[in-house]
Amino acid sequence: MTLPLTVPAALDAAAARYPTGEAVSDGDVRLTWPALRSRVRVFAGFLAGRGIGVGARVAVCSPNTWHWVVAGLGVLYSGATLVPVSTRFTARETLDVLTRARVSGLVITGRFLGTSRLSALDPLPPTMVRVPVEGPEPPLPGVVEWSDVEGRFGEPTVGPDDVSDILFTSGTTGRSKGAMSAHRQALGVAAAWATCASLSAQDRYLVVNPFFHSFGYKAGILACLLSGATIVPQRVFDASATLRLIQDERITVLPGAPTVYQTLLDAPDRTDFDLSTLRLAVTGAASVPASLVSRMHSDLGFDTVLTAYGLTEAVVATMSRPTDLLDVVAQYSGRPTADFELRLGTDDEILLRGPNVMLGYLDDPAATAAAIDSAGWLHTGDAGRLSADGHLRITARLKDIYITGGFNVYPAEVEHVLTTHPAIADAAVVGTPHPRLGEVGHAYVVLHPSAHVTAEEVLVHCKENLANYKVPLTVDFLQDLPRNPAGKVLKRLLREAPPG
Repeated sequence: MTLPLTVPAALDAAAARYPTGEAVSDGDVRLTWPALRSRVRVFAGFLAGRGIGVGARVAVCSPNTWHWVVAGLGVLYSGATLVPVSTRFTARETLDVLTRARVSGLVITGRFLGTSRLSALDPLPPTMVRVPVEGPEPPLPGVVEWSDVEGRFGEPTVGPDDVSDILFTSGTTGRSKGAMSAHRQALGVAAAWATCASLSAQDRYLVVNPFFHSFGYKAGILACLLSGATIVPQRVFDASATLRLIQDERITVLPGAPTVYQTLLDAPDRTDFDLSTLRLAVTGAASVPASLVSRMHSDLGFDTVLTAYGLTEAVVATMSRPTDLLDVVAQYSGRPTADFELRLGTDDEILLRGPNVMLGYLDDPAATAAAIDSAGWLHTGDAGRLSADGHLRITARLKDIYITGGFNVYPAEVEHVLTTHPAIADAAVVGTPHPRLGEVGHAYVVLHPSAHVTAEEVLVHCKENLANYKVPLTVDFLQDLPRNPAGKVLKRLLREAPPG
């Protein structure tokens, strides 16, 4: 099969190739590939009717539902650039992305998990569409309800090298950066993932990874688009609900962070459900315990468990293969895929080069030049080792980062928010081990003279300004932070010091 070079072409091909195949299964909503294409074209027509097309940018901030699939593909079909926004973001974080991306439109959930996503946003983009995730809500001026979206679309005019999406990732400087990819690149990494996973139209893919993340969007929606697999979205991961979906939807493919599988294994009602349809799991971390991989086979029933390594700037760089032995899968993150070259640079930093390295960071040539050198190598900030047969083992994070529940957290961003509190003079955040989430944040705080604030008040301040996974779990107060002669905080000493 020849790989389509644009997302509209891929959707057209899927509708022709799988005329009766189920594209999306979300509760009562069941869409075949032709039906999905029809809804996507209506959404693209709606955008076109408001002057949104090639060169424009549209953000989507909503949980995993069929609406996201239609809206996200509709944006891409129209020729506009898709800007996924985390539903975990606070209003401040969301507005920062919308402003810097200069979006012309926003598709956003109404109430979700008891919180109104619209009420705290000001100013709003000219085109607003509200998704009724938790039922209908009172009308808002200037906001189009999902049920009122109408439009007709002609022929897509987008090209392979046009920017398909901008994914914002936190930065080591404390400010997020927008990684830009072209249509050919988004499809290239999705095709590589689908090939390694042997994804096919017979698969039913439970997507618990958020669609706003490259894993849920490119290794999820786009991988299914290219293979004909059915997308089964889950709004919020919940062990019992996930187990029931596996049983009721006859799920075959379930990727996720290691914590997803550990939580399923620990679920007290796990043996109440029929998990016999599961065939493939794909996970990744610096280290995946061999015991976890073994139990994923024996207790969850997966035929194949694969590990992978990627980052927003490259999506999927390495991936194991179904023929790899258990110990290799547990200890390594696979071999290069998606046409990537891989080598180790200074301090064993993992360097990547190939046609699917991001185009660059939005409006940030300095950060782009720092990330991609003159020879085209992407400097990942991660250190690794290569086995004799080319398998990659992640050994360290060279940049200041920790991973909680599968999400990257950059301490610099959390530290910046901490120091905006009027009582806090200085702050440092480190990742500490956690049995379920892998790592969680621990904040060390220095107060201004005569200032007083409790740990609980510090955490409330963080919750008001940061996505929940970025909020530290604990806080300690210090007189001073340990620093070297150049003034750099010695986080190694903080990590080694017992909390309290």
